Amino acid sequence: MKRQLCSLVLTGLLATGVMLAQEPGSAPDQAAPQGDAGGMGGHHGGGNMMDPDQRLAHMTKRYKLTADQQGQIKPILQDEQQQMEAMRSDTSTPQADKRAKMMSTHQASTQKIEAVLTDEQKQKFEADQQKMQERRAEHRHGGMNGAGGAPPSDAGQPPAPPQ
Repeated sequence: MKRQLCSLVLTGLLATGVMLAQEPGSAPDQAAPQGDAGGMGGHHGGGNMMDPDQRLAHMTKRYKLTADQQGQIKPILQDEQQQMEAMRSDTSTPQADKRAKMMSTHQASTQKIEAVLTDEQKQKFEADQQKMQERRAEHRHGGMNGAGGAPPSDAGQPPAPPQ
């Protein structure tokens, strides 16, 4: 369960980074959480969300997907986008519930995508997700303390045990 949650968060982070890297000069779209092959969760202020074709093109280049893999992954991305858009437009569901549903949807899509990837592609995909999770955590917690990049005051403390 913990591994699945980490995988979900990492995928969301990957998508967020991909979105920011893909279209640096365009205006932001809607402010909403994004659940792409990356962008999950409390992503406030919007971003440039890639459509399934753009996401597939990025994944094809990054992970060297075969034509067969592309054919299997594209419907997963399209279905995920449709579900995410439906959740974003649902005004009757509390934000926390929508976020949980989006995370679940994104996790399911990530698992389907990983099932299509080779072991080597999957390792790279998971590593990218880990990097995005770290970036998102840094962003969420305001990055390093101070402009000089000094570590937080508790840097000498051992990490808290997992929950």
